[in-house]
Formats: sequence, structure tokens, C-alpha cells
Amino acid sequence: MNDKYYMKKALQLAARAKGMTSPNPMVGAVIVKGGKIIASDYHRKAGTPHAEALALKKAGQKAKGATLYINLEPCCHTEKRTPPCTKAIIDSGIKRVVVAMIDPNPKVSGMGLRELRKAGIETHSGVMEENAKRLNEVFIKYITKKQPFVILKAAQSLDGKIATATGESKWITSGKAREYVHRLRNEVDAVLVGAGTVIKDNPSLDCRVKGGRNPYRIIVDSNLRTPLDAKVLSHIDGKTIIATVSPRKITPAYQIKVAHLHNIGVQLLPVKGKNGKVDLESLMKNLGKLQITSIMIEGGSSINASALSAMLVDKIMFFVAPKIIGGVDSIPSIGGCSPSLLKNAYRIKYLRTKMIGEDVLLEGYLKLQGFD
Repeated sequence: MNDKYYMKKALQLAARAKGMTSPNPMVGAVIVKGGKIIASDYHRKAGTPHAEALALKKAGQKAKGATLYINLEPCCHTEKRTPPCTKAIIDSGIKRVVVAMIDPNPKVSGMGLRELRKAGIETHSGVMEENAKRLNEVFIKYITKKQPFVILKAAQSLDGKIATATGESKWITSGKAREYVHRLRNEVDAVLVGAGTVIKDNPSLDCRVKGGRNPYRIIVDSNLRTPLDAKVLSHIDGKTIIATVSPRKITPAYQIKVAHLHNIGVQLLPVKGKNGKVDLESLMKNLGKLQITSIMIEGGSSINASALSAMLVDKIMFFVAPKIIGGVDSIPSIGGCSPSLLKNAYRIKYLRTKMIGEDVLLEGYLKLQGFD
């Protein structure tokens, strides 16, 4: 029971850096001696000291003979900006190390604990492992697949509609739900929409959380239709990316538009086409190479359907308002064609519900790396 108590503390510490450590995992460390916490800390940002190193520095000589609790196996490789934590742990005189989960990074994956055991340190793993995996679900997907963790977010009515037949969609959900979405934008690396959403809704796709940071804004625009006066192009942080397909014939008008986009700091990302459209699977591989570890899709019914069809979605977050729009001509949250058989419907696992103001948030997984 004591191990769980202190591991919970480590997990709580790690979660303080949610959205800040990419492409690194969130890690918290707690050092216990004589039944008391003598030092604790957490990893704040990639390139800065790891949680173990920070906590050990605080503990100093008191770390000798103590137990270290960390939610992720300590690193042992040198192919990074910070020194390996295993050496610092061994040098500190720590007697016992308890971890929640083995590091899925192939460069570590059990070797960190093995190194500690060789040095005579007692190790134990698997304490609150499921909680640890949920916390670092983004890191697990990215480090094992080299692709971003994909969240499909939708704001819909009780009958699954995201807009009326005329296209009106502001606002289906409440202000509380929209505030929550901005907090999510602060936690993910990027948000993704289709060109149709940019043309129809003209969103800024920024983060309006006090002290927050804007995510990358990815526009899937096969034919480069995004208007040059779109709000999403007005940001000057260089974090707007247009994923497009190179045209068969490059016209003067196309060249002028490309030049203008480059001049205002927009990144054009040529992606392999599929039936004339951006191939989303290729796009995810390209974004992984850019160290974008998590993406929240905030598009319309077409891109939502395409992402599901391509089996790219890891997690769904559906905000459901207590409203019924009705009508066969209104716009559903998921477009495309329905399966002919119910057994082919997308199954959601680990479904959870939460009230956000007057709306209900449905949150679950299509697939969960490291669980199945």
C-alpha cells in the first residue's frame, strides 16, 4: 500500500507538466526515507533535467539508503541532451527503485532497471502501471510507432449533428465546453482541420488559456484552397502547416499563392496523394518526423470519416449538447458511408463520461498503445 501511495504522488507530480514535455514523457520522482518524503520533483520540458536528477539533487546525501519512486523506468542511454539517470541513481546511494512502467523506448525498455540491479539496487515495477500508461499514452504511441497520437474531437447535438442543413454550427455546445477545448489545445502538439472548415468557419485555432501556448495548426488542403485572408494564416509563430498534394500542372496563380504563403511564414508540406486527396496515413508519418507527438482533429464530418476509415484515430472526445437538431439534411459528426453491417461499426473501449457545464463529454479509445 505504501508503494501505491508514493507512486500516486509521483504520477500527480508528472501530470503538472501536461502538454509541456513533448517529445519527452511526463515523469515525476519521489524519494522516501524512514517513511517520509525527503525530496520530489518532475520533468518540466524536453532538454531540461529529468525528474530523477532534480529530486536527487534536492535530497543530496540524504538519498543514501532511500527508496526512489518514478512513474517511468529511468533512462540509461546517452543519445539525448541530458545525461542518463541510471548513473545519477547509482552514484546517489539509493537502495530501492520502484517504477510504474517499463520505458517503451527501445533504447531503454528494461535496460535501465537491469543496470540498477547490476549495481546492487533493488528494483520493482508495475505499481499503478495502468495509470502510468494512460498518463503517457501520447509518448507510448509516438516512441513505438513514430507517429502522433490522434484524438478525434467533435461537438455535436444529442442526435449526432454538428451543423444544420444551412451549415450553422455556432454554437452547439456551451461556453464551458469551448473553454475545455482550449485547455486541450494547450496540451496537444497540434490541431488539425480540413480546408473546408477553414473556408466555412474561418477559425483561428489558437489557445486562449492564460499562460498557455498555441499548438501547431495543420490544414489538410489537397488543392490549396485556403484563402490568403484566413484567420489561421495570421499567426506569426511559424506553426501553421498546410498539407497539400503537388498539382500535376503548376500554374502562375499557384506559384504566386505558394510564394505568398512562404512569405507569411506558413509551412507547405507536400504529401503523397490518394485519389487526388492528401493521404492521411502518409501525413501522420511526415508529422511524426517533425516530432509532432499528438494531434487533435477538429474538422468536419468528411475529415472525421477519413481519419476513422484510415484507422488513425486513437482516442475520441465527443462533446454532446442537450439539443436535438433533427433532419436528414443536417450534417452528422461523421460523414462518409455507413457500414452495411453493425458488426463493422467502430467500437469504443474504456468509455468514460464527464459533465462539462450542461454538456456531456464522452471519452474513449479506438485503440490504446501498450494496453491490448
